[in-house]
Amino acid sequence: MSVATTARRTRRNAALLLGAALVALTATACNSTAGSTVATEPKQTAAATSAPGAATGAAAAPAGTKPADAPKAAAKVGDTIALKGMEKGNTADVTAVKLVDPAESANEFLKPADGKRYVAVQFQIKATGTQAYGESPLSSAKVVDAQGQSYGPTFAETKAGPDFQTPTNIASGETGKGFVTFEVPTDAKIDKIQFALDNGFANQVGQWKIG
Repeated sequence: MSVATTARRTRRNAALLLGAALVALTATACNSTAGSTVATEPKQTAAATSAPGAATGAAAAPAGTKPADAPKAAAKVGDTIALKGMEKGNTADVTAVKLVDPAESANEFLKPADGKRYVAVQFQIKATGTQAYGESPLSSAKVVDAQGQSYGPTFAETKAGPDFQTPTNIASGETGKGFVTFEVPTDAKIDKIQFALDNGFANQVGQWKIG
Protein backbone atom coordinates (compact mmCIF):
# COMPACT_ATOMS: atom_id res chain seq x y z
CA MET A 1 0.00 0.00 0.00
CA SER A 2 1.44 3.37 -1.01
CA VAL A 3 2.12 6.17 1.44
CA ALA A 4 -0.42 8.35 -0.41
CA THR A 5 -3.17 5.72 -0.03
CA THR A 6 -2.42 5.31 3.66
CA ALA A 7 -2.58 9.07 4.17
CA ARG A 8 -5.95 9.29 2.37
CA ARG A 9 -7.41 6.50 4.51
CA THR A 10 -6.11 8.17 7.68
CA ARG A 11 -7.75 11.47 6.71
CA ARG A 12 -11.01 9.70 5.83
CA ASN A 13 -11.10 7.81 9.14
CA ALA A 14 -10.39 11.01 11.04
CA ALA A 15 -13.25 12.74 9.21
CA LEU A 16 -15.62 9.86 10.01
CA LEU A 17 -14.69 9.95 13.69
CA LEU A 18 -15.16 13.72 13.81
CA GLY A 19 -18.54 13.44 12.10
CA ALA A 20 -19.68 10.75 14.54
CA ALA A 21 -18.61 12.90 17.48
CA LEU A 22 -20.53 15.89 16.14
CA VAL A 23 -23.66 13.79 15.59
CA ALA A 24 -23.44 12.41 19.14
CA LEU A 25 -22.96 15.89 20.59
CA THR A 26 -25.91 17.26 18.63
CA ALA A 27 -28.12 14.40 19.76
CA THR A 28 -27.13 14.96 23.37
CA ALA A 29 -27.89 18.66 23.12
CA CYS A 30 -31.28 18.00 21.50
CA ASN A 31 -32.23 15.42 24.10
CA SER A 32 -31.17 17.69 26.93
CA THR A 33 -33.32 20.60 25.83
CA ALA A 34 -36.47 18.52 25.43
CA GLY A 35 -38.66 18.80 28.50
CA SER A 36 -36.21 20.98 30.40
CA THR A 37 -37.34 22.19 33.83
CA VAL A 38 -36.17 25.13 35.93
CA ALA A 39 -35.78 24.39 39.64
CA THR A 40 -36.31 27.53 41.72
CA GLU A 41 -37.24 26.11 45.13
CA PRO A 42 -34.42 25.91 47.69
CA LYS A 43 -33.68 22.63 49.39
CA GLN A 44 -35.10 22.44 52.92
CA THR A 45 -32.91 21.19 55.71
CA ALA A 46 -33.83 19.35 58.87
CA ALA A 47 -32.81 22.41 60.88
CA ALA A 48 -35.23 24.60 58.93
CA THR A 49 -38.17 22.27 59.27
CA SER A 50 -37.63 21.70 63.00
CA ALA A 51 -36.94 25.32 63.92
CA PRO A 52 -38.78 26.54 67.04
CA GLY A 53 -42.10 28.14 66.17
CA ALA A 54 -42.22 26.59 62.71
CA ALA A 55 -45.37 24.72 63.63
CA THR A 56 -47.10 24.32 67.01
CA GLY A 57 -50.23 22.76 68.43
CA ALA A 58 -52.11 19.55 67.71
CA ALA A 59 -52.74 20.53 64.09
CA ALA A 60 -49.06 21.09 63.32
CA ALA A 61 -47.91 19.53 60.06
CA PRO A 62 -45.25 16.78 60.18
CA ALA A 63 -41.66 17.98 59.93
CA GLY A 64 -40.59 18.63 56.37
CA THR A 65 -44.11 19.35 55.06
CA LYS A 66 -45.77 22.64 54.14
CA PRO A 67 -49.41 23.71 53.89
CA ALA A 68 -50.84 22.94 50.47
CA ASP A 69 -51.55 26.61 49.79
CA ALA A 70 -48.12 27.85 50.90
CA PRO A 71 -46.35 29.65 48.03
CA LYS A 72 -43.06 28.15 46.88
CA ALA A 73 -40.13 30.33 47.86
CA ALA A 74 -37.77 31.31 45.06
CA ALA A 75 -34.15 30.41 45.73
CA LYS A 76 -31.87 33.37 46.36
CA VAL A 77 -28.11 33.79 46.68
CA GLY A 78 -27.04 31.68 49.64
CA ASP A 79 -29.67 28.98 49.05
CA THR A 80 -29.01 25.39 47.98
CA ILE A 81 -30.87 23.62 45.15
CA ALA A 82 -30.82 19.83 44.72
CA LEU A 83 -30.06 19.11 41.07
CA LYS A 84 -30.25 15.97 38.94
CA GLY A 85 -28.20 15.02 35.91
CA MET A 86 -29.20 12.81 33.01
CA GLU A 87 -27.92 9.69 34.77
CA LYS A 88 -29.53 8.49 38.00
CA GLY A 89 -26.27 8.51 39.95
CA ASN A 90 -25.38 12.07 38.96
CA THR A 91 -26.94 14.40 41.55
CA ALA A 92 -25.58 17.37 43.46
CA ASP A 93 -26.59 20.01 45.97
CA VAL A 94 -25.53 23.30 44.37
CA THR A 95 -25.37 26.57 46.29
CA ALA A 96 -24.96 30.02 44.76
CA VAL A 97 -22.84 31.22 47.66
CA LYS A 98 -21.93 34.75 46.66
CA LEU A 99 -22.35 37.31 43.85
CA VAL A 100 -19.56 39.84 43.34
CA ASP A 101 -20.74 42.63 41.04
CA PRO A 102 -18.63 44.22 39.71
CA ALA A 103 -15.59 41.97 40.09
CA GLU A 104 -12.09 43.37 39.59
CA SER A 105 -9.74 41.59 37.22
CA ALA A 106 -6.87 39.72 38.85
CA ASN A 107 -4.70 40.43 35.79
CA GLU A 108 -3.68 44.03 35.17
CA PHE A 109 -3.32 43.26 31.46
CA LEU A 110 -6.71 41.60 31.07
CA LYS A 111 -9.70 43.90 31.47
CA PRO A 112 -13.36 43.74 30.37
CA ALA A 113 -14.07 45.10 26.89
CA ASP A 114 -15.23 48.70 26.59
CA GLY A 115 -18.79 49.04 27.87
CA LYS A 116 -18.62 45.79 29.85
CA ARG A 117 -17.82 44.59 33.38
CA TYR A 118 -16.95 41.35 35.14
CA VAL A 119 -19.43 39.61 37.43
CA ALA A 120 -18.27 36.67 39.55
CA VAL A 121 -20.46 34.02 41.19
CA GLN A 122 -19.14 31.62 43.82
CA PHE A 123 -20.74 28.18 43.71
CA GLN A 124 -20.53 25.31 46.17
CA ILE A 125 -21.10 21.83 44.76
CA LYS A 126 -21.72 18.75 46.89
CA ALA A 127 -21.79 15.46 44.99
CA THR A 128 -24.79 13.66 46.51
CA GLY A 129 -25.17 10.75 44.09
CA THR A 130 -23.29 7.51 43.63
CA GLN A 131 -21.13 9.13 40.94
CA ALA A 132 -18.32 11.58 41.52
CA TYR A 133 -18.77 15.06 40.08
CA GLY A 134 -16.32 15.37 37.19
CA GLU A 135 -17.45 18.30 35.06
CA SER A 136 -16.63 21.88 34.12
CA PRO A 137 -18.66 24.43 36.13
CA LEU A 138 -17.75 26.99 33.46
CA SER A 139 -19.92 25.03 31.03
CA SER A 140 -22.72 24.70 33.57
CA ALA A 141 -23.32 28.27 34.73
CA LYS A 142 -24.84 31.41 33.26
CA VAL A 143 -26.33 34.69 34.44
CA VAL A 144 -29.50 36.33 33.11
CA ASP A 145 -30.26 40.04 33.12
CA ALA A 146 -33.58 41.78 33.78
CA GLN A 147 -34.32 41.78 30.03
CA GLY A 148 -33.97 37.99 29.78
CA GLN A 149 -30.59 38.09 28.03
CA SER A 150 -28.27 35.32 29.26
CA TYR A 151 -24.48 35.46 29.45
CA GLY A 152 -22.02 32.58 29.51
CA PRO A 153 -18.75 32.53 31.44
CA THR A 154 -15.36 33.91 30.52
CA PHE A 155 -11.93 32.52 31.40
CA ALA A 156 -10.93 35.78 33.09
CA GLU A 157 -9.87 35.52 36.74
CA THR A 158 -10.93 38.13 39.28
CA LYS A 159 -9.95 39.21 42.76
CA ALA A 160 -13.27 37.81 44.04
CA GLY A 161 -11.53 34.50 44.74
CA PRO A 162 -10.18 31.29 43.19
CA ASP A 163 -11.93 29.94 40.10
CA PHE A 164 -12.99 26.33 39.59
CA GLN A 165 -10.43 24.16 37.83
CA THR A 166 -11.39 22.51 34.53
CA PRO A 167 -12.47 19.82 34.98
CA THR A 168 -13.50 19.91 38.62
CA ASN A 169 -13.46 16.52 40.35
CA ILE A 170 -15.47 16.02 43.55
CA ALA A 171 -15.84 12.58 45.14
CA SER A 172 -19.29 11.34 46.10
CA GLY A 173 -20.30 12.89 49.42
CA GLU A 174 -17.65 15.60 49.24
CA THR A 175 -17.88 19.32 48.48
CA GLY A 176 -16.03 21.74 46.21
CA LYS A 177 -16.18 25.52 45.91
CA GLY A 178 -15.05 28.09 43.35
CA PHE A 179 -15.92 31.18 41.32
CA VAL A 180 -17.23 31.44 37.77
CA THR A 181 -16.73 34.80 36.00
CA PHE A 182 -18.99 36.44 33.43
CA GLU A 183 -18.48 39.47 31.17
CA VAL A 184 -21.68 41.49 30.85
CA PRO A 185 -22.66 44.96 29.59
CA THR A 186 -22.00 47.75 32.07
CA ASP A 187 -25.68 48.72 32.19
CA ALA A 188 -27.04 45.16 32.44
CA LYS A 189 -28.90 44.41 35.69
CA ILE A 190 -28.22 40.81 36.69
CA ASP A 191 -31.53 39.22 37.69
CA LYS A 192 -30.90 35.46 37.87
CA ILE A 193 -28.12 32.89 38.21
CA GLN A 194 -28.50 29.46 36.58
CA PHE A 195 -26.61 26.17 36.86
CA ALA A 196 -27.15 22.72 35.33
CA LEU A 197 -25.28 19.43 35.69
CA ASP A 198 -23.81 17.42 32.81
CA ASN A 199 -21.76 20.45 31.73
CA GLY A 200 -24.97 22.42 31.24
CA PHE A 201 -26.82 19.74 29.24
CA ALA A 202 -28.98 18.32 32.06
CA ASN A 203 -32.74 18.70 31.67
CA GLN A 204 -33.03 20.30 35.10
CA VAL A 205 -31.67 23.82 35.58
CA GLY A 206 -31.25 25.41 39.00
CA GLN A 207 -32.13 29.10 39.21
CA TRP A 208 -31.44 31.72 41.89
CA LYS A 209 -33.20 35.10 41.91
CA ILE A 210 -31.08 38.16 42.64
CA GLY A 211 -32.44 40.55 45.24
